[in-house]
Amino acid sequence: MDAERQESQDDQDGTRFWREEREEGAVYNTYLKRVTYLSPARLEDEMVREFSHLMWETQKLRVIKAGTLPRLVEALATVRGELDSSYMNIFLATYRTFATPLQLLQAIVDRYHLLRSQNKRGKSELFEQQQKTLKCVLSVWLDTYHEDFRESPNYPCLTLLENFAREVIPDSDLASRAHNRIERLKKEASSNGAENIQFRFSICDEVDRMIDEEAPKPLTFPDISPRLCAEQLTLRDAELFKKVVPHHCLGAVWGRRDKGGKDAPSVQATVEQFNRVSLRVIATVLKHPDHLKSTSRARLLQKWINIAQELRELKNFSSLRAILSGLQSHPVYRLRRCWSAVPKETIVLFDELSDIFSGENNQLNSRELLMKEATAKFPDLDSQNKSLKRKNMQKRRSWIDNGTVQGTVPYLGTFLTDLTMLDTAMPDITDDGLINFEKHRKEFEVLAQLRLLQSAAQIYNIQYDNRFWEWFDSIRIYSDTESHEMSCAIEPPSESIAKIKKKSASLGHKPSKFDSSSTPRLGFFCGGEEHNSICSIPDTIAASIGPLVTISHSSSTSSVLSSDSDSQTPFRSSDTCVIRVSMTSGDLSPDTKTHVTHVYKSIMLNNTDHTNTVIEKVLEKYSIDDKPDNFCLLQILPDGELLIPERANVFYALNNSVDLNFIVRRRSEQESLKDRKKGRRRLKKLSL
Repeated sequence: MDAERQESQDDQDGTRFWREEREEGAVYNTYLKRVTYLSPARLEDEMVREFSHLMWETQKLRVIKAGTLPRLVEALATVRGELDSSYMNIFLATYRTFATPLQLLQAIVDRYHLLRSQNKRGKSELFEQQQKTLKCVLSVWLDTYHEDFRESPNYPCLTLLENFAREVIPDSDLASRAHNRIERLKKEASSNGAENIQFRFSICDEVDRMIDEEAPKPLTFPDISPRLCAEQLTLRDAELFKKVVPHHCLGAVWGRRDKGGKDAPSVQATVEQFNRVSLRVIATVLKHPDHLKSTSRARLLQKWINIAQELRELKNFSSLRAILSGLQSHPVYRLRRCWSAVPKETIVLFDELSDIFSGENNQLNSRELLMKEATAKFPDLDSQNKSLKRKNMQKRRSWIDNGTVQGTVPYLGTFLTDLTMLDTAMPDITDDGLINFEKHRKEFEVLAQLRLLQSAAQIYNIQYDNRFWEWFDSIRIYSDTESHEMSCAIEPPSESIAKIKKKSASLGHKPSKFDSSSTPRLGFFCGGEEHNSICSIPDTIAASIGPLVTISHSSSTSSVLSSDSDSQTPFRSSDTCVIRVSMTSGDLSPDTKTHVTHVYKSIMLNNTDHTNTVIEKVLEKYSIDDKPDNFCLLQILPDGELLIPERANVFYALNNSVDLNFIVRRRSEQESLKDRKKGRRRLKKLSL
């Protein structure tokens, strides 16, 4: 199917795939392109058009598919020495997964020196053109990717660039630009202390002003209109999204467990804001478990749903998802009496908003909606409810009459999911030991969509409201254990429901639509003995593959109790599938355990992989230097664990009827667990 699509696309632009060509250190896809050697104006002439079939020629085009770093740098220039701007954009956006900025700069410098020496031996316009192309690449890189040159305190990239430009290309302004950048960065670094002092003085001044004047009364949740709340959340989300560095979203960067998210601070900031919103939704609903009646708490639920609708109108899919996740979390969802007091029309609205993020067909609804409204002036609201439909039509007329133009803030998890999936499914290095650049072309397609939406986020014009954020930051959030206890204090669980749930779990019963597991939060606190750290983005955009494979948490105090295997479609073909594998915390490095950002790693499982092969992949993913023979692989089941035999073919040995979640544990630890279980059984028999 892909080959047919490629042929069809090639025919449309006069390009056809010819063959694959291999050279030392590089693999190319070769295309034949039909081009005219007459201008379009000449071809419009009727006399000329009669013989147009004689005025075409076929050119050979080569597109690098895989190669070493020097060969990838060489490909920045075409065979004619001209800049391949499309390739340059892909290369500069994705190179960090296989080279550091300093390594890339050194490779470009080496290539320039090679061309210069060749040009001295025999003057060639081609070599001169290639040198101009490399200068252009350096200029674009310096202007576009500022963060690549911020390696304080010595700024090795800028220093190398300045020295190189000054010695080799003195006629260029690169040397002065690099020098000015170093001076500016040093000045910024030295002025940070002064800024902090100034900040402290400004705080003191503010306190004095508040003493002199009558301080305004702090806001409470009932004081805040849904529109104000939605606008302020959108203001914050848009600012964070505009600052997201696209290459931070790459699976190989964002998914580095050993770095704890340090390599992707712009993504981490968005994650943290999502969590802040979701946790505050839960906190405001569960607050005062002894004082509020069910009807009063139902009004809180209704207000958050109305805020979610306002966010939908502002096209802010990030906080919209965060609020829905908070409302669908287990401590909030289980409050049946409160939900039953919410007006029917509001429940319908809640259903429709939740359907946007349905996991069916790899979140097809949210993807289509995002692409449809990405650059639209205002949202295209729709509803099956007659009353809501009438209101939406009135709003649409109002937006048209007022010339309303809204920006867009996407749910970043969609992009992180796609990029992590690509990182899992496609190898970084080919069998020949070359950098797989086809993978980076596909990654760039996702990054290009991200950049388009970042430009759309610039459109918002919302004023900052300090009183709102004072209220927002003052809300006390609760751990999973506290949330569960407060929820049970509001509506105690009955024994009959507990028995039903226990029976359902053993039968693989699927949770209902509004269960927290069906729409997970971006991050939550994992309680219990095994999960005692903050686990960001567990179900959708962790270093796992989001909606393609579901996840279940065995922690007794976790707010997300199980996962709906129907709501999300596992990635599986006849000979491959993606599984999620976690490591026992004892095998992780202290740095990793301190900065845990992901619960699972995604592994591509082939139908030829045996147990030791899978364990070896897992150890490599977690950067653990140890022998696979020292570990065992277990599949996590609803009622326990399935030990995969030592020499088994994992693809055929696993249980297909449940989520493909696994754990790798040391054999010694597994043996001690087995002995403990035997001891408990003996004690049980003695007590009987």
